[in-house]
Amino acid sequence: MLTAQPLNCTLKRGKGEPSSTDAMIAVLAEQLAAQGVEVADTIRIAAHNVLPGVTSDEGEGDDWPAIREKILAADILILGTPIWMGQAGSVAKRVLERMDAFLSETDDCGRMPSYSKVAVAAIVGNEDGAHAASAQLFQSLNDVGWTIPAVAACYWVGEAMGSTDFKDLEQTPDKVLETARMVAGNAAHLAGVLKARAYPGQA
Repeated sequence: MLTAQPLNCTLKRGKGEPSSTDAMIAVLAEQLAAQGVEVADTIRIAAHNVLPGVTSDEGEGDDWPAIREKILAADILILGTPIWMGQAGSVAKRVLERMDAFLSETDDCGRMPSYSKVAVAAIVGNEDGAHAASAQLFQSLNDVGWTIPAVAACYWVGEAMGSTDFKDLEQTPDKVLETARMVAGNAAHLAGVLKARAYPGQA
């Protein structure tokens, strides 16, 4: 069975505090489950002590090593982020910075720990920036070994400076559901292919 690990990179630290990013991750998780993917509980990064740095373990008190273990145990990473100032939020950027360590953690065939694993994005915001945020995320994720499927971002943006958040909508817009189904289907297909036949690397 394929598995997925969602990361919520909201700026909200409280685990019970409502988050539009959680709501978008839930939309994707439902569609992945429909594809037979087992989706783990979402990890809210801001609720953990993920220290700044570019190694896999920044020492005493760092919660990243345990989170790293969970994301690398899964076949699919769901990276969820809000849009702030037209770009991916700072918490998502910290996650990407910590994964920079993968560059120096290659195996004997030059493969990073994330090789043959798939990453998709869940993005929400009340301003423009979904394309800019996905571009930032996907280039960074690909740089550190993740494989990005076709149609890999599910996003929603409301009116600029508006007061309605994704979590406040009475129902999920049809276009968001349509995109979520495509993201989930493509991610599950690609993850299955790579799990059956991993990248060979360079012997």
